[in-house]
Amino acid sequence: MSSLQALIFDVDGTLADTERDGHRVAFNQAFEQAGLDWYWSVELYGQLLSVTGGKERMAYYLDKFNTGFPTDSSTPQMIKELHASKTMHYTELLSTGAIPLRPGVNRLINEARENDMRLAISTTTTPANVTALLEHALEKGSTDWFEVIAAGDIVPAKKPAADIYNWALKQLNLDASDCLAFEDSRNGIKSSLGADLKTIITINDYTKDDDFSGASLVLDQMGEPDSPFTTLAGDNYATSYLSLDLLYKIHAA
Repeated sequence: MSSLQALIFDVDGTLADTERDGHRVAFNQAFEQAGLDWYWSVELYGQLLSVTGGKERMAYYLDKFNTGFPTDSSTPQMIKELHASKTMHYTELLSTGAIPLRPGVNRLINEARENDMRLAISTTTTPANVTALLEHALEKGSTDWFEVIAAGDIVPAKKPAADIYNWALKQLNLDASDCLAFEDSRNGIKSSLGADLKTIITINDYTKDDDFSGASLVLDQMGEPDSPFTTLAGDNYATSYLSLDLLYKIHAA
């Protein structure tokens, strides 16, 4: 029988509510800096989130929502430059401490470390974005707590493809049955389940109506001892916040 050896975390929406007030804002700042009249509202960005990856999201926007914008062979390079600018603006936002971790994240990660649980990241966001969030919202030097950071374009097919999780598992030299994944979206759970990982979901405003069929547990947040989570689906084993003890029970089920 396999034993729980590692926790693999998605980043955006899972560790922190980075999408609406982080990435979206940074995209708009990059557009303005480039002299473009593009603007992604909260509602529009929710629709754009159906596509993972910032460069892919901009291409989707031009294809489906801003079809009047002229495109040619130089468009991919323009998108690449916009994405680099957006990453700069995003990391600047994070450096101000404007985007905190979600409830329970800090506590759970530190409990896992205290018990020698291995930690990994599996995300479509760039490595620079991961580092900026961890260093500013978690703790200076916390990037080193994660044995594997699978991020960005390290695999060609992004979520909902399972490639990023399969790559992380290969680097950890573990089977999926030795790990638990943490996600927040339908594309995310398609990716983790595609890699045969048991998955815990913490929803957010953008993903609250997603289909999370196959999740081991669906919550509104990870919870704290004095601020319990709300269980939306699955067995919480009569607990009120995510702890290592609860994770062992979910893994063994």
